[in-house]
Amino acid sequence: MAEAAAVGARPQKKRRSGRPSAWGLLFNNTLATAGLLVFGLVVIVALAAPVLPLPDPDATAPADRLLRPLAEGHLLGTDALGRDILSRLVWGTRVSLAVGISATLIAAFFGSLIGLVAGYAGGRADTLLMRGIDMVMAFPYILLALAIVAVLGPGLLNALYAIAVVNIPFFARNIRGIALGLSRREFVDAARLSGKSNVQILLVEVLPNVLPVIIITMSTTIGWMILETAGLSFLGLGAQPPQADLGSMLGEGRKILFTAPHVSVIPGLMIFALVMSINLLGDGVRDVLDPRLKSGALTRPVARTAVMRDAVPDIVPQEGALLDVQGLRTEFRLGGDVYRAVGGIDLHIREGECLGIVGESGSGKSVSAMSIMGLVPTPPGRIAGGAALLDGEDLFAASDERIRQLRGGAVSYVFQDPLSTLHPLFTVGRQLVEAIQAHEPVARRKAEEKARSLLDLVRIPNPAERLKSYPHELSGGMRQRVCIAMALANDARILIADEPTTALDVTVQAQVLSLLGKLRKERRAGILFITHDFGVVSAICDRIAVMYAGRFVETGGTEEILSSPAHPYTAKLIDCVPVLGEPERRLDAIEGRPPMVNALPEGCAFAPRCPRAEDDCRKGAIPMVELAEGRSVRCLHPLWGEADA
Repeated sequence: MAEAAAVGARPQKKRRSGRPSAWGLLFNNTLATAGLLVFGLVVIVALAAPVLPLPDPDATAPADRLLRPLAEGHLLGTDALGRDILSRLVWGTRVSLAVGISATLIAAFFGSLIGLVAGYAGGRADTLLMRGIDMVMAFPYILLALAIVAVLGPGLLNALYAIAVVNIPFFARNIRGIALGLSRREFVDAARLSGKSNVQILLVEVLPNVLPVIIITMSTTIGWMILETAGLSFLGLGAQPPQADLGSMLGEGRKILFTAPHVSVIPGLMIFALVMSINLLGDGVRDVLDPRLKSGALTRPVARTAVMRDAVPDIVPQEGALLDVQGLRTEFRLGGDVYRAVGGIDLHIREGECLGIVGESGSGKSVSAMSIMGLVPTPPGRIAGGAALLDGEDLFAASDERIRQLRGGAVSYVFQDPLSTLHPLFTVGRQLVEAIQAHEPVARRKAEEKARSLLDLVRIPNPAERLKSYPHELSGGMRQRVCIAMALANDARILIADEPTTALDVTVQAQVLSLLGKLRKERRAGILFITHDFGVVSAICDRIAVMYAGRFVETGGTEEILSSPAHPYTAKLIDCVPVLGEPERRLDAIEGRPPMVNALPEGCAFAPRCPRAEDDCRKGAIPMVELAEGRSVRCLHPLWGEADA
């Protein structure tokens, strides 16, 4: 035993994270990569302008005026004064980039500062700052920029100031909205209670959450700044002769557009390439800063879990099973790693039967339940094997339209977090009516009557008035009961309840369990119940499946497992539960932590934490062994019979 414990205690080599790096996310976006290459090439050439073998961009040569591209000594030709277009293009791009980036930084700094202060302070400060911003936004920004340059006088520096000023409201409005929401979050309240000053809260708590938005906004604004600066220079209000920027070059060429089109077309193409590359790169920056993409999903999740089975299994449905799941395997691909969240489970539920799945957090219970109707987000999740049969119909082979019909109809879910399940902008009555009308062609008035009866069924007081309430106006327990009412709206044949009583007090919990028990007896509905509470399991479940590291380690009748557990993990879970009236009973704890499902140990996944583990537990696959009819365990050294002895 000591040797086994020592083996389990050996430190594992630190694994490199399989999540994609920032560069990996950026290069995954082909257009963003192209934008980066073009923009990088332009910036390098512009920065290298002083050392490149280029002629003086301001040197005139009337004898060489309006030479065509590829002329000797002038790769891109010359303009109306004989100046080399390539040299002026490189130096002009350098000036346009400097002005565009500088104006963006100025607008981002002052606009973000105004937005942060207005959103965080609120009240009179917010009103004064935002009304000032509204006054600036009341003028068309190009006309306002022209007015500022007219007051300050033509010049590149004055154009820079004008462009920066007219774009401050854009940053201020965006950042103010985000800061306003963050200022009312719990972590900001906690920072206030800890004694932090307003400046500290702004810099340490609010700004890091707003910074990605500022960076993304800047990445897309630089292109606008370059265009706006070019527009002012085109009108003669920006760069002044002989200095060149892209806008002034375009303005100089417009007079001879038909006789020498290359003089204006070449700087126009450079503006197009530069602005387009910056915008494409901005999309890539957005991907890098998106937390969902950082977690490994390189695209947004689709409406149904991708089914990528190597082959459709030849499965014979279990006799009498309403829901029959066999060999279910669900994986998450994050970068180069594969997380086997569900490693091949079998379960079946008959009419009027309740199966409880118990286990530690992260064991795969919720993923198993969500996989049945394709609710695991793809990417990064996918169903890699197995089948789920509902009345003999393979759900994994069904069409998307068929799955949509079954969701909320034949199969309903009650999720753990009701606040994230309910839509915050619609009343609970409207959401209940929508759930009813999605599966039944009934009039709205009749649907409202049914919604009211459902709220009464789940013991919500004054249901007629509660139908008009928004989710945030209800307590956590009442929101959970609304979700249960929604799950009962269409007489589902299978009800999947994922920790449905977590947010309820003991009295309401008992009522909900009684309601679910009544539902399965009267309507003959099957229930898949996920919970950590063995008290709830004993009250409602007919059978139990104990889950660990994505696999069932023990299944059987509720009474049998609770009174005589066969797997050491099951026994440990039961020992962790206090028993009312037995104060002298010692509460046990499971040492160590569950393994990562992308690096499962060889043999039994529970072996590093198991006090009964031996050498054979760490070799090869551990099969599920049937101990008796309806009772199975995945263990080479079970506790079977020890409790009776």
